[in-house]
Order: sequence, then C-alpha cells, then structure tokens
Amino acid sequence: MNLSENITEHGKIDKIMKNHSWEESELISILHEIENLYDYLPAWALRHISEKLNIPLIQVYGVASFYNAFHLTQHGKYIIRVCEGTACHVKGGHRVMEEFERKLNIEAGETTKDLDFTLERVNCLGCCALGPMVMVDDKYYGQMSPAKLGSLIKQLKKTRIDHK
Repeated sequence: MNLSENITEHGKIDKIMKNHSWEESELISILHEIENLYDYLPAWALRHISEKLNIPLIQVYGVASFYNAFHLTQHGKYIIRVCEGTACHVKGGHRVMEEFERKLNIEAGETTKDLDFTLERVNCLGCCALGPMVMVDDKYYGQMSPAKLGSLIKQLKKTRIDHK
C-alpha cells in the first residue's frame, strides 16, 4: 500500500471509529464494519485501531481471532464448509473434504490463489440425517459425495463468471 492509499484507508477506519464515538466498548462493532468493508480484517487496520483507541494490539487480535465472524486473511468469493461431525464423518465427510482439497489444490483453512474458494472444516452443520453435508455460503448441499463435488465446483465457477 503506497502512502496516499494508506492515508485514504486509514481515513475510512477513522470514520468507522468516529461513528462509534472512539469507544473501546465498541470494538466488536468496529471490527464488524471493517470486515464488511474489506471482507476480512487487514493487519494494518488492527494496528491502526490499537493505536487510535489506545488498546493493546494483543487485545484487538484476541477479539478478532476469538469470533468466527471475523477473518484475519482474505477469503474466497465462496466459503465452502465441509461437515466432519460424527454423523457426516461416518457417512464419508472426510472423503468429501479430501476431494475438495484435491480438486481446489488447497487444504482446509486455505483460500485458492484466485480468491474464488475458501475451504473450511466444521464440526456440525445441524443436518445430520442428510450427511455428509456441505455448506457454500448460506446454501446447504446434503448427501454430498466425492463424485458430486466436481459438478458443484463447476456450477459455482459458472455462477461466478455469469455475475462478473
């Protein structure tokens, strides 16, 4: 980030903090707004918050890393969550995860280089009878199998292209 971008981006963060009266008690709300603005919490933004609100950086990172709603790294356009809870695991959820990792060439917790997909492992999606379950953003896909997964990825890539 060059100097003029840095000033502009810091100004955006300052405006968010000003809307929250520069209050430490508003930290979670401030982080939510920054997450909405950038789709993740950039490290420079967390440092800036720490300095401006006079909060130790470790405290800001602690809050940011505690809640699943926050991302400390950029995530993909699609967030794919593969359930590996007991019911889904028994029904082959672990094989589904392995196939996603193979097809996307990433491991759970990573994002593809083109920022299309982020792959996450979750303990339960609450749909045990339909396992193995996969959730893409807010849409559920039940009885997923390694064989079905290729067409799901193609569908998502096509949707991405159609909406550019």
